[in-house]
Amino acid sequence: YIQPAQVHGTCISQDGAGILIRGTSGAGKSDLALRLINHGACLVADDQVTLNAHKEQIIASAPKNLFGLIEVRGIGILRLPPSTPTPVRLVVNLVEHKNIERLPESKVANILGISIKRIDLWAFESSAIAKVILALDLALNQIIREDG
Repeated sequence: YIQPAQVHGTCISQDGAGILIRGTSGAGKSDLALRLINHGACLVADDQVTLNAHKEQIIASAPKNLFGLIEVRGIGILRLPPSTPTPVRLVVNLVEHKNIERLPESKVANILGISIKRIDLWAFESSAIAKVILALDLALNQIIREDG
């Protein structure tokens, strides 16, 4: 039995595939999640995400006290229709623009002993949503990268 983990981050569900967004305070986790929600994703959890290992998957859910809530800087805390617990298929680490590799090697995040595809991203570039969706498609093996 692996104990559940509570992590600082935001998680959304895109067509049933969880995207865990991690980064420091102010890195744009909730902002990126809100933009993805505006493009059809559903909120799983904001600020704190509960992660459980189950059948070689990581299942993300919201702690009870944060269920359905998202912080929108400049507006406040809003209630959105929440998603049910969702298997995490992609981890997005938010980093400064200068730390983004042009041609990165494939990366994984190891969470509770399970490897999940990971990308590094600057949340505030205009293509951030498109990059997250492309990376999710890659993680789900719907697109084949030219380099392998």
